[in-house]
Amino acid sequence: MAYPNPAFREARIDVLHDAIREIAFGTLITHVNDDFAVSHLPLALDVQPEPGTLLGHIARYNPHWRGIGEAGAPALAIFQGPHAYVSPSWYPGKREDPRQVPTWDYLAVHARGTLRVFHDEDRLFDLLKRLVERNESPRVGPWKITDAPEEYLREQMRCIVGLELRIENLEGRYKLSQNRDAADQEGARVGLSQGNERERAVAEAIAAARARETTRG
Repeated sequence: MAYPNPAFREARIDVLHDAIREIAFGTLITHVNDDFAVSHLPLALDVQPEPGTLLGHIARYNPHWRGIGEAGAPALAIFQGPHAYVSPSWYPGKREDPRQVPTWDYLAVHARGTLRVFHDEDRLFDLLKRLVERNESPRVGPWKITDAPEEYLREQMRCIVGLELRIENLEGRYKLSQNRDAADQEGARVGLSQGNERERAVAEAIAAARARETTRG
C-alpha cells in the first residue's frame, strides 16, 4: 500500500480493528492458478493473535474456494469505508491562494495473509451464530439462529464453506484531508457534514481522525 503522502497511512492495529468491525463487509481477492478471484463477504474478526484473523463463509457453488489447497493461498481482504468528493470551495485558504483543486477523501483497510478453507460443521455453526448475533443484537426482538429448525440449518450449512484468513500484514489508508491545514480540514468537514449519509460519515471520520491525533499528541 505504498502512497506518496505518508500522512494518509494508518498503522495502529486498534484503529484498524475498529474499522473492520464497523465496516464488517469485505472484498476478498485471491490469485490462484494464474487467475484472480473476487468475492464480497461479511467477515468476523478475531483480534488474537495479532494482527488478527478474519473468518467468513462462501457458497459451495462459488469456484473461488476450489483452488485453495491445504497449504492455503495468499489473499487480500479490502474493507472500504465511507468516501466522498471534496470541493475546493470549502477551503478558507482558497481566498489567499486560488490554486486549489477537488479531491476525494476516503478510508480503507487492507488485510493480507494466508487464506484457508474449513468444512467442520460445528465450527461453521459457531461462525454463523456469531455473525447473526453481531447483526441482530441491536434490533428489537432479534432473530436467533436457533429460531430456525436445526435440520434445516444443517441442510443449509452443507451449501457453504468456511474461510479463515490469518492476517500477516494489516494497513490502512485514511485520506481525510490530513495534508491540509486545520482551517481547510475544518472547512472540508463542515462541507461534508451538510451532504448525504455517506458524505456525513466522511465528515465524522475526519473529526475522529483529528481527535485521535490530538489524543496521541
